[in-house]
Amino acid sequence: MILSIIVPCFNEQEALPCFMKEIYEILYQMPEYEFEIILVNDGSKDQTMSLIKKFAQSDPHIKYISFSRNFGKEAAIYAGLRKAVGDLTAVMDADLQDPPGLLPAMCRAVEKEGYDSAAARRSSRIGEPAIRSFLRIYFTKPLIK
Repeated sequence: MILSIIVPCFNEQEALPCFMKEIYEILYQMPEYEFEIILVNDGSKDQTMSLIKKFAQSDPHIKYISFSRNFGKEAAIYAGLRKAVGDLTAVMDADLQDPPGLLPAMCRAVEKEGYDSAAARRSSRIGEPAIRSFLRIYFTKPLIK
């Protein structure tokens, strides 16, 4: 069973090393899966692409795609899906908003518990910056009452 992990990256030079450390810790706890990590550089202006190349040179599990400019997260996800060869596919943000620790349970839900897909949602917003909470409430508030 092959697990493909697609990671859209836009200016993630600070977050990417932390993400890679976390994802490796989880993936090595899942020996039943072969894996590939597909890093999609979405036109980053920082050193994200340099980091991606270093990761890919040191591990054959890592593949990458690099866009000439920023096309957006959805385009990056689509490109990653097109390149993925896995039996299961996960899309994760490099900034660790999608905790890699949930990956084993999500794979189990799809593979062993009969679900077609699995997704995570926040159960708590404790520690979230006030501006993010305000924007989330403002943008998800119904327009018509």
